[in-house]
Amino acid sequence: MTYETLKVHFDGGVCHMQIDRPLANNTINEKLVVECHEVLSACEASTSVVVLSGSTSVFCFGADFKALASASGEMIQKHNPPGPLYDLWLRLAGGPYVTVAHVRGKVNAGGIGFVAACDLVLADESAQFSLSELLFGLYPACVLPFLIRRIGFQKAHALTLMTHPIAARQASEYGLVDAVETPSEALVRRHLLRLRRLSKPAVRRYKAYMSAIGGSLAALKEIAVAANVEMFSDQSNLQAIRRYVDHGIFPWEEGAS
Repeated sequence: MTYETLKVHFDGGVCHMQIDRPLANNTINEKLVVECHEVLSACEASTSVVVLSGSTSVFCFGADFKALASASGEMIQKHNPPGPLYDLWLRLAGGPYVTVAHVRGKVNAGGIGFVAACDLVLADESAQFSLSELLFGLYPACVLPFLIRRIGFQKAHALTLMTHPIAARQASEYGLVDAVETPSEALVRRHLLRLRRLSKPAVRRYKAYMSAIGGSLAALKEIAVAANVEMFSDQSNLQAIRRYVDHGIFPWEEGAS
């Protein structure tokens, strides 16, 4: 199958799923979420490993601000609701396949959600990780349950407050990244040599077990989605996004008001 927002190919029991929105900085829109769900559904029966990647310069830069800037809060909830994105990350975290994030270049905001939801994160030295939401009066409500599970409350809290990017090595020290190497392609190949040996039934049972004992990601969905809806219903937040998209002005800069 062909997709508008993804490049997908299967190699035996491995699915390679690459975010492919180069003109939009690999940002997240409704179509991307729908197509990712479609691919993961195709992986349910026989795929043992899913490798998620972006381009060499941008893994995923979060929400598509240009699309948000042209929509009202009501339209955002209708056409780009947070629930399906949260469900997508739940599938990456708990689905019957090993999920591997292959990270190169910039990862921001919702892109961190994709990374934190995956079982393994393999990064190039070029990778940079940031949560920029608070700069626009937002916060990463749907990302945080997955990020806290991976790196702990305080480190996730600090990343949210500071908003600046951290390098791959620091992300590794935090526990967000499992291995760093350049070129990262060789790192991914070596991991796949091991992961290919795992049987589908074993992976399915193990992931189901880990989902059962690993915390309450599903239980946190309601509060996370409600917080996201509240933020994107705030007209001042939407105005800040429009001002940035149209004029490149951050909320704190002169003339922002």
